[in-house]
Amino acid sequence: MIRRATAGDAAAIAALWNPWIRDTAVTFNPSEKTPAEVAKLIADRDALGHATFVALGPELLGFASYAQFRGGPGYATCMEHSVILAPQARGQGTGRALMQAVQDHARAAGAHQLIAGVSAENPEGIAFHARIGFAEIARIREAGRKFGRFMDLVLMQKFL
Repeated sequence: MIRRATAGDAAAIAALWNPWIRDTAVTFNPSEKTPAEVAKLIADRDALGHATFVALGPELLGFASYAQFRGGPGYATCMEHSVILAPQARGQGTGRALMQAVQDHARAAGAHQLIAGVSAENPEGIAFHARIGFAEIARIREAGRKFGRFMDLVLMQKFL
């Protein structure tokens, strides 16, 4: 089941997200999220007309969220998203369902395109985005730093 996230989902989202932050190069962010930070992210995105979605089974299977790619009115129709899955949800269609919800919501809200910023050390994430219609448009060498090393950022784009 896919539905809009609420503040009540914040602790479960943080618990799902933090191992990816702490233990992998999937995200360049080195700081784990608190439930309060996740609740604020959900509220802030809702207030701006964007959204966060959760996938539920017996437990949280994943989440996806989007917001404006860069600040300012000139970028008002260009969105960037994040999608994070529980290990057991990978390859089961959960990511595709979450991204469909993000795309449908963004399109209805007037977005023209979605941007994926994927760590080059996440080939599964790059392949996933390619399968759902994103095209690689740039690689920014050494854009991120984590675990004492520089990492490349792959930018992918999909027009809605």
